[in-house]
Amino acid sequence: MAVEGGFTVMVVDDHPIWRDAVARDLVEDGFDVVATAAGVESARRRAAVVKPDVVLMDMRLGDGTGTQATTAVLEVSPSSRILVLSASAEREDVLQAVKAGATGYLVKSASKSELAEAVRATGEGRAVFTPGLAGLVLGEYRRMAKAPAKGSAPPSLSERETEILRYVAKGLTAKQIAEKLTLSHRTVENHVQATFRKLQVANRVELARYAIQHGLDE
Repeated sequence: MAVEGGFTVMVVDDHPIWRDAVARDLVEDGFDVVATAAGVESARRRAAVVKPDVVLMDMRLGDGTGTQATTAVLEVSPSSRILVLSASAEREDVLQAVKAGATGYLVKSASKSELAEAVRATGEGRAVFTPGLAGLVLGEYRRMAKAPAKGSAPPSLSERETEILRYVAKGLTAKQIAEKLTLSHRTVENHVQATFRKLQVANRVELARYAIQHGLDE
């Protein structure tokens, strides 16, 4: 559960100095770091207890990979959102992390302020990617996009819902969308919630994936 001033966070990294430094920076930025872990098993055990809002996940761990740890954490804490923070920007690492359930991916060269903003965005359900990686992920979703199954018509969205969905796919917040379309923040949120129901998706990340798969992010 989010606490005043930020979200609860767990940091998973097998380098103690780096792990402690990241945790300290996040606390300074108002986040509640409720746990740290060095590997897959410790991440699973601690996530089961603390149920963090956001998990900062390294890809190289002592007893496995960040992909394995992501799967393990989401099994015991399905409401957690995983933000990978890794030294690797390899295509396969990025895609494996996303397929395991990560909602964002930053490289460790990100600044302190970029990391804080990414954690906040991840906690709010927005997908966050280091510039350059976003295009890679979007391209993969397009490649994987499948036509609707036979006999199932795609849901019908209004012009306004489609317009808002395009902005969601690009990572804009409801406030930013409201400013662009000269609408109230509440109106935009109502349209987003209506779209959630029509598309049968649970959150903004799934909504963005739908938009990407159907070419609405162009």
